[in-house]
Amino acid sequence: MHRRHLLPALAGLPLLPAAARAQSWQPDRPIRLLVGFAAGGSTDTAARILAQAISPGLGQQVVVENRTGAGGNVATEAVARAAPDGYTLVMASMGTHAVNQALYRNLPFHVARDFAPVSLMVYSTSVVVVHPSVPIRSIAELIAAAKAKPGGLNVGTGGSGSSQHFSAAQFEHEAGVKFTLVHYRGGAPANADLVSGRVDVVFSPIIEAIQQIRGGQMRAIGVSSPQRSALMPDVPAIAETVPGFVFRSWLGVLAPAGTPAAAVARISAEIQAVMKRPEMQERVAQLGYEAVGSTAEEFATFQQAEIARTAELVRISGATVE
Repeated sequence: MHRRHLLPALAGLPLLPAAARAQSWQPDRPIRLLVGFAAGGSTDTAARILAQAISPGLGQQVVVENRTGAGGNVATEAVARAAPDGYTLVMASMGTHAVNQALYRNLPFHVARDFAPVSLMVYSTSVVVVHPSVPIRSIAELIAAAKAKPGGLNVGTGGSGSSQHFSAAQFEHEAGVKFTLVHYRGGAPANADLVSGRVDVVFSPIIEAIQQIRGGQMRAIGVSSPQRSALMPDVPAIAETVPGFVFRSWLGVLAPAGTPAAAVARISAEIQAVMKRPEMQERVAQLGYEAVGSTAEEFATFQQAEIARTAELVRISGATVE
């Protein structure tokens, strides 16, 4: 059949549904999942849990590879430059694939245009924690103390542009208060100085504070999710005092732009399937995450909205690259 006759014939055929496209690609060698942060951290832990979960369904091992540096940009650039064949992925975060587009000047890639979204894996909720000696036991009391003495409370962050920084800055903006922000090189040292009493407050990812909260080294007074967290149901949502306040970061998987749609659909389908399993939802919940597992199209729409949202957070926080 000549090409001019073939095209009209094909035009009348229905498109394959996503499930059928997903089945049309089968990996024949291991897949690399790059992580831009150190082994043992929260992003790395989530990546390894996911890699282990999706390997059986894909029929190939998914190998986590850590490439640290430049706020995750080293791993991000490596994946942007990788062959778009379905065998190289990146564990993306709010920081690497939304914030960094506004935070860094002259990035050698674009966090959306140079990637193919695969699936949004989890949301991460923050918890407001204070040192036990601080006489603040609620978000209302935190606001009252901050308004009584603007700048009088020292709030530790994981660095300029970190989730701790942005959640604190968003709280300042929406609650009409002013803190003195103390930037550290990561969330762990900020929490360590809270435990030792060197700072008063931290807006910490739950995963980084849950053990100290349970051990009585920190007092939790509010969570940043729309509702209370199942991990600490006695701790109110910030939104119960500051209506509409929500701050959630996230993790998801992306591939290089140009990756075949069948490969994206296949990997996305596996992630969606494992994130629906009760045992997987329980496992990530114990780390302070909320399981999602989205389609590629849903993740693409979500990422575009996040790029705009986090650009505004960079503006109101005054975040800069240190």
